[in-house]
Amino acid sequence: MTMRHLIINLEAPLMAFGGETIDNLGVIRPFPAASMITGLFANALGWRRIERQRHQELQDRMVFAARIDREPAGGVRMTDFQTAQLAANDRGWTTRGAPEGRAGGANTYLAPHLRYRDYYADMRVTVALRLEPAADAPTLDDLANALQQPARPLFIGRKPCLPSEPLYGDFAQGDTALAALLSVAPADNGRGALCRLQWPRGEGVADVDASRTRLITDQRNWSSSALHGGGRWVCEGSVDRSRWTEVAAS
Repeated sequence: MTMRHLIINLEAPLMAFGGETIDNLGVIRPFPAASMITGLFANALGWRRIERQRHQELQDRMVFAARIDREPAGGVRMTDFQTAQLAANDRGWTTRGAPEGRAGGANTYLAPHLRYRDYYADMRVTVALRLEPAADAPTLDDLANALQQPARPLFIGRKPCLPSEPLYGDFAQGDTALAALLSVAPADNGRGALCRLQWPRGEGVADVDASRTRLITDQRNWSSSALHGGGRWVCEGSVDRSRWTEVAAS
């Protein structure tokens, strides 16, 4: 059965698809996490982080595949070293124009905070996503409208990662998430002949083989601890760019 999918363009000077954070090391993965896409939509819809059940229900409904249209510059990760001396009365990030402070006593932060945060530079990823069940709110049209007129500024993974092009990329049809993704040609400014792919197990196509199948922990327990837990099975593989050149020529 052919199903409707939303196409999402993820392109920015810097992007961060977060993986498991260990101590002060903020590592990243090559493909976007389910929790990140959930947060992206929630931000676009104007939801508050404390609306945990809304986040959980949206994450549980998402089925998506991702393709790297342009590999990161140099094929490597960039690591940012961050250090900050913070006090209880420091005021930093703002939400809806209102400054936010930090709770705690005067001696909450006595030493500088040291963090390492990884990023990908000049990368482009395309996502094909649908919701199950499709009729529940928010619908795929609600998400598309939110990407085009977001309630708040959007970023890709971390706040410094501002999109360099519109996130909304129209709709596509496909029997599976990967089929819908492959129906859309990648940007023609890629690096290399192959495009890497990731799709949920059972959401592939007959002519693309998985090079590996693995369990990843990219879902957040929004309704309880708000921490990552559990996991989902995904397949990874690649296709040659000539796939779309041949289709265009025929």
